[in-house]
Amino acid sequence: MAPVATNENASSEPTQAERIEALKNDSQVFNPFYSPSIGDDGDDKYEFANFKPSFPTLSWEPLKEVSVSDRGLAADPAKKSLLGAAQKVRHLTPAIGTELLGIDLRQLSDTQKDELALLVAERGAVFFRDQEIDIHQQLDLARYFGPLHKHATTPIPRNGLEEVHVVYNDSSRRPDPSSFSKLELWHTDVSYEIQPPSTTSLKILTGPEVGGDTTWSSGYALYSSFSPGFQKYLEGLTAVHSAVAQADGARAAGLHVRREPIESIHPVVRVHPVTGWKSIYVNPGFTRRIVGVPKAESDALLSLLFHQISENPDFQVRFKWEKNSIAFWDNRIVTHSATFDFWPATRHALRATPHGERPTSVADYEKQTGKVAKDRQLEIWRQQGLDVSNNGSNPTKARGYND
Repeated sequence: MAPVATNENASSEPTQAERIEALKNDSQVFNPFYSPSIGDDGDDKYEFANFKPSFPTLSWEPLKEVSVSDRGLAADPAKKSLLGAAQKVRHLTPAIGTELLGIDLRQLSDTQKDELALLVAERGAVFFRDQEIDIHQQLDLARYFGPLHKHATTPIPRNGLEEVHVVYNDSSRRPDPSSFSKLELWHTDVSYEIQPPSTTSLKILTGPEVGGDTTWSSGYALYSSFSPGFQKYLEGLTAVHSAVAQADGARAAGLHVRREPIESIHPVVRVHPVTGWKSIYVNPGFTRRIVGVPKAESDALLSLLFHQISENPDFQVRFKWEKNSIAFWDNRIVTHSATFDFWPATRHALRATPHGERPTSVADYEKQTGKVAKDRQLEIWRQQGLDVSNNGSNPTKARGYND
């Protein structure tokens, strides 16, 4: 005979209220962009344990605008000192990305530092391998390019270096892909600040054997891809960049926000102060809306720009990290995203982030400098001796493409 169910067995079934509460808990997923990982595998014998993430309870005043002069303005346009010291200069794609071999970043002269700033401004991202530069030297180099940013929500190292941004993931916490789309992970660092970053560097301490690559997308190339009429339209727009979601994500993870979140309005097309080239300046991570247009129009515009940033390979370069690799990128003109394909391996890197100038619109750049802001692609073609106009009067013929 089957046993008779008792009241005790019946009462062990969860109530409706308990089921609802469990569903709420299940919905609290980890978004690796807005909710920083607070996981730690507990390995204090790890070589770089002193640089594991920490979240001290500190409070900082709001940032104020400061004067910044880009070091690339002082550089030799030919960059002879820097490029001449390299064993090899390898451009990774036509639009973005250059790798320099045989240079020790600890030995750079000021002339070479200026030329590095210019090269990063032109190529968007520049990569070095086998670099023994330590974090203090990395900070000193970054400080040469501008005053350093201190992040309000993301981790700093256990050793208390407040100007260091820690990138850290290990086996203790697995990102849940139900909490984010890959599109959302594309961003330019802290673009909501009054003076967002310029020549930024990231050095890998520990990385997976395979995976964990970073991809950068060129805002210059994105601007160049559009028709002249659409370019002109975009040049007149501004957009809201917001820190609110990042602050909310930190608080949701139980973390203290060290500086209250702000929202800033920046031009949709900004001009780089050194190259004079126009770049699209929006990103899925922080740009919330276009100012002064209907919501449907703003949504459609941002959707177009965001998808082109993330989906068009002609604008992108992908870098495979190795131990002691370091990347420099210009946050004013590129957007980037890491790949979350490496769990349960550890990926650990340190970022140094100098502030740039307040973003400058095309109209303001031309008024302030007396120069005409330019389309990078047209300038490159002219340098190659090609007579290419972009006025729409001489469209190219449609052609097939096969690979």
